[in-house]
Amino acid sequence: MSGPPLKIRHAQAGEAELLTDMALSSKRSNGYDDAFMAACRKELTVTETDIEALPLLVAVDEHDRPLGFALLELKRGAEAGEVRGFFVAAEAKRQGIGRALWHALRETALQLGLNRLVLDADPFAVTFYQSMGFRIVGEAPSGSISDRILPHMAIDLN
Repeated sequence: MSGPPLKIRHAQAGEAELLTDMALSSKRSNGYDDAFMAACRKELTVTETDIEALPLLVAVDEHDRPLGFALLELKRGAEAGEVRGFFVAAEAKRQGIGRALWHALRETALQLGLNRLVLDADPFAVTFYQSMGFRIVGEAPSGSISDRILPHMAIDLN
């Protein structure tokens, strides 16, 4: 990212709606129509409970304006975590924010003792995740769209 350095911090109480709007706007920027977006709304919603209970990292600019976020869900009793949300604001894509978020998320996962991360990728994001070291290990049904299959990806952190 050019300009002032990017800061990564934990999400703060009261940011759920802002982060949800960012996820929806980011997803829509891939060309999805209104019907698709309506079907995804519930799955892309960030809740205040998510902010309180899960590692939810937010990339912010020098004015503390959120530019992206990553949400990690821990699997009970497992050494793996699931990246449940990873979005960069539509107007801030391709500026290094995703890469910075990924490095912070990886560090967080390692500090939590995780040795593997998995995610179900939007087809438009597969290339990015592959550039971060993820590989496609299977397929998974979409949580929002019936009959839609997503690439299931994983990365070993060790």
